[in-house]
Formats: sequence, C-alpha cells, structure tokens
Amino acid sequence: MCAETLTKPRGRRRNAKTARSAQPGANVHLRVPFISRNVPTYDLLSEDSLVKIEATADRILAEIGIEVREDPEAMRLYREAGAKVTSVSQDVWNVRFEPGMVRDILKTAPARFTQHARNQKNSVEIGGDAMVFAPSYGSPFVMDMDKGRRYGTLEDFENLVKLAQSSPWLHHSGGTICEPTDIAVNKRHLDMVYAHMRYSDRAFLGSITAPERALDSIEMCRILFGTDFVDQNCVIMGNFNTTSPLVLDGVTTAGIRAYAEAGQGSIHLPFLLGGAVSPLTMAGAVAQCLAETMASAALTQLVRPGAPAIIAGFLSSMSLRSGSPTFGTPEPALGSLVMGQLARRLDLPLRCAGNFSTSKCPDGQAMQQAMMSMMSAVQGGANYILHSAGFVDGLLSMSYEKFVMDTDLCGALHAYLNGIEVTDDALGFEALAQNGPGEHLFGTDHTLRHYETAYWDSGLNDDQPFETWEEQGSIDSAQRANQRWKETLNSYEAPALDEATDEALKEFIARKKASMPDAWY
Repeated sequence: MCAETLTKPRGRRRNAKTARSAQPGANVHLRVPFISRNVPTYDLLSEDSLVKIEATADRILAEIGIEVREDPEAMRLYREAGAKVTSVSQDVWNVRFEPGMVRDILKTAPARFTQHARNQKNSVEIGGDAMVFAPSYGSPFVMDMDKGRRYGTLEDFENLVKLAQSSPWLHHSGGTICEPTDIAVNKRHLDMVYAHMRYSDRAFLGSITAPERALDSIEMCRILFGTDFVDQNCVIMGNFNTTSPLVLDGVTTAGIRAYAEAGQGSIHLPFLLGGAVSPLTMAGAVAQCLAETMASAALTQLVRPGAPAIIAGFLSSMSLRSGSPTFGTPEPALGSLVMGQLARRLDLPLRCAGNFSTSKCPDGQAMQQAMMSMMSAVQGGANYILHSAGFVDGLLSMSYEKFVMDTDLCGALHAYLNGIEVTDDALGFEALAQNGPGEHLFGTDHTLRHYETAYWDSGLNDDQPFETWEEQGSIDSAQRANQRWKETLNSYEAPALDEATDEALKEFIARKKASMPDAWY
C-alpha cells in the first residue's frame, strides 16, 4: 500500500507482538561494526571476458581520454605523471593515458583501510572481505505515510541520522541522507556534518559540493577527533561523481584533492544511464565505468600516495519508451557482479548497487527491485554499500517506511553473509540421538543451546497465522514500518559527546555561517 489512513490494531495480542519484536533479541549474535563475509563472491565472467573489458577501458583512456575542466592543478598532476594532455579550450583539457598507466598509479592505494568513528567500537573496515552498509544518499524529497512527499528539511535529515544510528543492521551514518532544503545551499553542509557528529557515533561522509565545503568538513573532523589523529587516520570520506561520459569537472577534482591531501578517503563513482551517458549494452557500460572510476581514483594517489580510495559503479538501465531511468533491474545487477570481479583484480575496495527502486511508495515493487539490486552488491563482493536504506522514487525521495523495511532486509543479509558453520555441534547428531526416532526435538539439549541464535528473527515481518493477523488489524508491512520508525525516534537517545567539543563545533559553524550571506542556488 502507499499513503493511506492507518488502520488501528486491536487487542492485547497485537501489543504483545509489538513488545516482542521491537528489539529482536535473538539477533544479538549478528550485531557487528561491519560484516566479515563468510560466503564466497560470485564470479560471473570468464578470464577472457574480463581481459576484453579491461582492454576496452584502457582503449577508452588512451584513444578518447578524460576531459578535465577548470582545475589546472589536476591537469598538471596528470601530465607530470605521464599522461598526454592537450588543450581543448580555455581551462578544458583532454587527458589520455597509455594502457596500464592508471593501474600502475593505483598500486599505492590501500586494498583495505579503516575509517574511524568517534566511538572506536563502531569504526569500519573497508576492503577485502569486509562489507559496510550505509543509508541512501542525495534525495531532495522525503516521504512518509502521514505527510506524503515533500522537500526534505534539517529535521528530516536529523531524524534519518537517528534512525540509522538506532539500527543494528547499518554500520555507517552515510552522508547527504536527504537535502535539508530549509537551510541555505552554501551553509547546509555545516548542519549536515554536525548532525552526523552529534546524533551518531558512527563513521560518516562529508560534503563534496564545493572545495571549501570539503575543507570545512575536514576541519570539523579535526575539532571532533583532534588534528594529530586526523593527520594520521581516515575519519571522513567524500563521495565524488564523475560527469559522464568521460568528464571530471573542476569542483569534483578540487574536492578529491582536498580529501586526499588530508589523507582522507574518497569514493569515485560514475553514474551511468544506459543509452544516455553510456552504451546501452552492459559490457560497454562496465568498460566505461572502469575507465572513469580508475582515472578519478588515480588523482588521489598523485596527490598523496596511500590515500584511501574506493572505486565504484552506479549502473542504471533506462526505459527506452519514455527516457526514464529504471532501477533494480537485472542487467545493472549483472554489471555490479562484474564490477566486483574487476575490483578484486585491481585489489581495491568497491562501492556499488544498494536497495534501489523507482517505486513511489514502500510497496512490493520497492522491495522486489531493492532485493534484485542489493543482492548483486552482496554476491559481487562490494565493500561499501551506500543506498542500503530508504531509496525510492529513483533516488528522488527518501522514504521513512522503506528505510525501516530496508534495514530489516540488511539484518537478514547479516545472517546470509555469516554463512553456514559445519562443526560437530552444528551437525546436530545429538539432537536426533537424544530422544530417537519419532520424537520431537523441542526439548533436546541441542535445541535449548541454539534456539536463540540458530535463525535470524525479523523485527518487522508478521509470520503469524492469517486469523491472528486479521484479528490484530490486518496491518501490512508498510504500516508496521510506519509504526516502527515513530517508536524508534520516540525512544532515541543521542550518544554522549564531550561538551567542550560540542561547543567548539557549534562555534565553528556559527563563525562560518556569519562569514557569508545565504545563497539558495
């Protein structure tokens, strides 16, 4: 169902169910600061096919090149590294790389790194067998079943940070969970970064919309963590999009350089829409994606060898009848599997896919498309999965209800990625032997040892008989999610933050805001 009036549940039995499921205690054994996968990745393509894709990416970089705009410093770094640079027009250069050159530059980037959180117990590992789930990112609108679709505000932003912090199934606070459109464009980054710092004690992303905003984000981290700690450790990352096809604009490259100079992490994401800014065929889109993300990530190593960098792919199909983007479709999911193979060959961390959907509400379409996309990231070996919660409306909206539904799915994926343990105890011979043939196993020693941890227990699903569900009000999953996010916000408590540090952050924000007039575009 979409937005509609909630049906009030009836009876004490439903209240008991709510109390039981509000905190699924049976899942305590799965709560971890990040996932260490115990299931293998899926290798879709053969060696010959991967070599062809890599050769095409090299050919793109060597014969067509990347256009660098309005950043002479980035152009200089590429040229001094050996790239062929030609002037296209004033402040626009075509940069071409000999085959293998970009891969050589990327060899200094770490295969795995730690992004520290202010609560060190929540620091995350990114790369290798580590997997990190983060909320969705970048939507101008928010929606819920009570108020419908509307422009996001700072209150919405803070609410979504609180929901993320409250979920044991997310590991990262994310970045621009929604755009707080009630704050001036040139100042809202300060409020967003502060919200992550104040209402979460997990790792987070900083601003990337202008070089000075990137620098503000890093400076706020120096206040929060201490200058010396920031100089030696990754505490913040920026999520940078190439301008496809094959363009790196000056705002993007200046922001990349700012994060790299400070030794902080960066994500390098081509947003490829098949038929519009990339080939319709998935092999061609993946080759272009590889070329763009490698060229972007290489800039970090030219600025500061060893700076953390994550290659990425946002592969999207398109409805050729309407020209509309489509998300959660099978072809991009296959592309994400291939990006996982290519990332492992480069020995670099990968960001791709997420709980994508073009549905306009938290319905069956939303979760069908989300599962198709999310499983490609999980099976493909992605290390950092942005858009793990809340994505609807083709990324134009963040849904409170889908946020809760997605985090529940993330909980199931924790159990899935934990794999199957095969030990003498897990084989359960004694469970069958204790009472023998024809007897139930409910009271056996083996069952009593394992009943709280053997299976993942959803905090949102209704698995009762139909008659019980009907008696309790016939409440569907979207309605349960609506109740859940409200309960979560009502019980939320902010993690402690040193008072002096909090005051220093507020003073920095006030000073920066006072230094410039509001700008709304």
